[in-house]
Amino acid sequence: MQVADSDLKKFILASGLISRADVDAAEEEAKDKKTPLKDVLVNRGSIGADDVRRILAHVMGIPFISLTNTKIDVSVLTLIPEPIARTHNIVAFKKNADSLEVAMLDTSDLEAINFIKKKVGLKIVPRLTDIQSIKNVLVQYQKSLKDEFGDIIRAAARDVGTVTDDKGLAKMAEDVPVVKIMDTLLRHAITQGSSDIHIEPMEDKLLVRFRIDGLLHDAMELPSTLTPALTARIKVLSRLKLDEKRLPQDGRFKINADGEEVSFRVSVLPTYYGEKTVMRILREGGGGYTLESLGFHGAGLDRIHDATRQSTGMILVTGPTGSGKTTTLYTVLDIVNTPDVNISTIEDPIEYQMPRVNQTQVRPDIGFTFSQGLRALVRQDPDIIMVGEIRDGETASLAVNAALTGHLVLSTVHTNSAAATIARLMDMGVEPFLLVSTLRVIIGQRLVRKLTGDKEEYTLSAAEIAELEKKMDITRVVDSLRAEGHIPKSGTIKDAKFCRPKAGVDSEDGYKDRVGIHEILAVSHGIRDLILKGTPADDLEAAAKKEGMLTMLEDGIFKAATGVTTIEEVFRVVTE
Repeated sequence: MQVADSDLKKFILASGLISRADVDAAEEEAKDKKTPLKDVLVNRGSIGADDVRRILAHVMGIPFISLTNTKIDVSVLTLIPEPIARTHNIVAFKKNADSLEVAMLDTSDLEAINFIKKKVGLKIVPRLTDIQSIKNVLVQYQKSLKDEFGDIIRAAARDVGTVTDDKGLAKMAEDVPVVKIMDTLLRHAITQGSSDIHIEPMEDKLLVRFRIDGLLHDAMELPSTLTPALTARIKVLSRLKLDEKRLPQDGRFKINADGEEVSFRVSVLPTYYGEKTVMRILREGGGGYTLESLGFHGAGLDRIHDATRQSTGMILVTGPTGSGKTTTLYTVLDIVNTPDVNISTIEDPIEYQMPRVNQTQVRPDIGFTFSQGLRALVRQDPDIIMVGEIRDGETASLAVNAALTGHLVLSTVHTNSAAATIARLMDMGVEPFLLVSTLRVIIGQRLVRKLTGDKEEYTLSAAEIAELEKKMDITRVVDSLRAEGHIPKSGTIKDAKFCRPKAGVDSEDGYKDRVGIHEILAVSHGIRDLILKGTPADDLEAAAKKEGMLTMLEDGIFKAATGVTTIEEVFRVVTE
């Protein structure tokens, strides 16, 4: 329900909160700017936003409530997901037999009301409230996870006591309170869509953080007395040594969460206040991706498919830790995984199990390294070999020799760009003439957050275009947009539909999930000649761009111009 400015003016004057002169001046400004009177009054500082809401509540006959000191039952509070509550400033505070009473800052937000009505299946009864009330209730969301633990945490903290011996810790790790805390923590992280869990001991608390869509978020704080018990529980699950507290340890365990097999890759590291644990979450159903769903497109996608059709040579994926290299590698492996080939891998660790693929885990602690494993693999009559990572000269040399002797080799390398990978392999001692004989394609990548369906389209202004042109050759992006039909054949960057994040029902900040931005360097005859001449990485990249390669920055802007992500997100992840 909307209130006419004339009615609002009448009630404001009747309230005596503002002088007639101030109201008249604001009314004139509202007419000139074609802006609601209430917004002008608030912007001018003539009246507070909450005072306006109280007046509107009176005019519309909607009760005004204050929740500033109200504790809401968790079962009622969580009927509205936190992202929706935070984005739309709407919270549930009372559930009746057939209705749900909600407090809002704007009762005309029909999108939020309709969404909640569909979700809870109850009649929604809106009430107006103030900003402080909303803030108070949002804080209760932040405490909901701790409330969920409730008595379990307190009981566990009491039980921990001063047990420090290994036998006592082993027993404590199997106690019901500790088991419940860890189980709840793991399941909460899975539900949140986390990729990593950080459990960090501090001087006076144990901090738990989740990495979601590439960004770390504080999840909760636990008593510091729980540190030994939770660390012991993780070690027991991962089959690590309880009595080893001075050296880092790595392990792995698996749970079933709502019918889904989920693996956790565990790293335990000694720190000043205790052992810090990081758990990488690996969903067993991690396969099933396509290159298109990972963000590959156009000529770059064709180059990868061309390389997968070869029976020999090397396909390399490069980028920093956490850039999605393993997922890309497994997706390529899935493409070449046909009944007529034998595939063997050597990995550290095995992140996803794949059918019809012989996967081997390295064990450096007993001397079974990548290089040793690779030597063994070539005697297993493989057609395709995947090496989890090329880390040293010996592994690089063996991988190149395998590619020379009739195998298709897939692997990853840690470098910042596709072109830099060639220099890195040379630094490891691989001769240029061997590289040109084996390299087929190098994929450089990063991950950017994707926009949700709640986004706002816009076109670039002249100033924004000029700013982009300072950083890159925008014509290359335009050519790709034309070639793939995103803008007309005669179109320019002005025709591209960029988007801004708009917080909505899917996400509180307008982003959800991630997608890759890539550069795909195909080792053509021209690139081979440059490699043999020892050409620097920058010149190799320039030559690859002339042959049609989009750099990661350009591919990122391409995806921004097609509404997949934003320009700001691309520049957050990669700059040139």
